[in-house]
Amino acid sequence: MPMQKINGYLAGQLLIAMPQMQDPRFARSVVYLCAHSAEGAMGIMINRPFEGLSFPELLEQLNIPTTPQCEQIRVHFGGPVEGGRGFVLHSDDYMHETSMRVAEGIALTATVDVLKAIAQGLGPRKCLLALGYAGWSAGQLDAEIRDNSWLNVNADEQLLFGLDLDHKWEAAIHKLGIDFATLSASAGHA
Repeated sequence: MPMQKINGYLAGQLLIAMPQMQDPRFARSVVYLCAHSAEGAMGIMINRPFEGLSFPELLEQLNIPTTPQCEQIRVHFGGPVEGGRGFVLHSDDYMHETSMRVAEGIALTATVDVLKAIAQGLGPRKCLLALGYAGWSAGQLDAEIRDNSWLNVNADEQLLFGLDLDHKWEAAIHKLGIDFATLSASAGHA
């Protein structure tokens, strides 16, 4: 699943908020970048639960019958943009005509079809359901990275789909081989 930087862009990578992140919406966040280009970037926060709505409640609102396995699925806060819009980040063993392949083994689907498939037990092997997303305008994310607001690391299934949301930030930093207590707020440029 690792994806290399292509033309300086980080789609398929995880962004890790630096400890000094000032924006409270992103403090200690881990964001999977679904798209990153000269036009901007879009990602899904993978370590924040969406408070006040369960997956069965969401399915009920959409008139989709639930099954017992629906109780296992958690709704995530994907980011502050379009909070009422749902996205499913998932393994690519499930692909619909509306699915977008993000990286090797990973896809994103934003239609109700994937929710119906998940509810019926016919969905992807691994998935993360999020309401909202994180978005950056042209050059904004690149500037934030230069300003030392974010680190990036290759994604893996455990970080993406693991259920231990409370420790994903530390796990992502440790994947870089860094002790987060030693991270500096000042950026260095050669």
